[in-house]
Amino acid sequence: MLSVLDGTGAVICAAGDGLAPADKKLYALRDVTGTVEAIPLIASSIMSKKIAEGTGSLVLDVKVGTGAFMKTIEDARELASTMVGLGTDHGVKTVALLTDMSTPLGLTAGNALEVRESVEVLAGGGPADVVELTIALAREMLDAAGIKDADPAKALADGSAMDVWRRMITAQGGDPDAALPVAREQHVIKAPASGVLTRLDAYDIGVAAWRLGAGRARKEDPVQAGAGVELHAKPGDTVREGEPLLTLHTDTPDRFEYALQSVEGSYDIAAPGTDFAAAPVVLERIA
Repeated sequence: MLSVLDGTGAVICAAGDGLAPADKKLYALRDVTGTVEAIPLIASSIMSKKIAEGTGSLVLDVKVGTGAFMKTIEDARELASTMVGLGTDHGVKTVALLTDMSTPLGLTAGNALEVRESVEVLAGGGPADVVELTIALAREMLDAAGIKDADPAKALADGSAMDVWRRMITAQGGDPDAALPVAREQHVIKAPASGVLTRLDAYDIGVAAWRLGAGRARKEDPVQAGAGVELHAKPGDTVREGEPLLTLHTDTPDRFEYALQSVEGSYDIAAPGTDFAAAPVVLERIA
């Protein structure tokens, strides 16, 4: 892992059983005692692992909204402040961004769909909100590390970020040119009326993606890599009656009906010309 990091500047890995083993036991205890949502326990669980890694600088993306664990800005602020305090007290330069998750980030929800979108961002394209958040987080990390002469926006635009990603995948034994899984079946949901999309609920879209096979109800359940939801509009966009609003992806078409129950009522369309401003991606910065 360290060799790949030294050679390419990036690595993707997962924690082994030896990292913060007490936290795993405590989490199981929290589950059965109904204390999973306790902010001090959430903060200590997350930060124990970051501190145990020997982290020098840490940037936290704390989501807030219907599609996040923290539903209110007050709870998200308390969680972020607690984690920043824990990190700082243990010598880790820590900053947190509170970011909106009332509306899905980007235009996809699902494993391969989101990977495809991420690669589009690395190639200099992708949805504007994903690009904005990516750059904001990268700039915070560069600042925390004391690096002043690098511009993440330029790295995305000139292809150098993509070059690093390809080198990282290769160094970790993967194939950066491998085809992404594609679901066998699609179902298009069309806009029922023309107007301005004013709401698209992240929680409902996430549940729909899960019901299509993108997530699991139990640890042993299989996950469909190509399953999920593709968005054709975001709040603030003008939609036209009969044009695609959402596309559902799955390998098992009998899942569509269950997913449609979640999508129903997940969006609002106002009259044409309605003045509407979408919420900013970054809501607050806590350091």
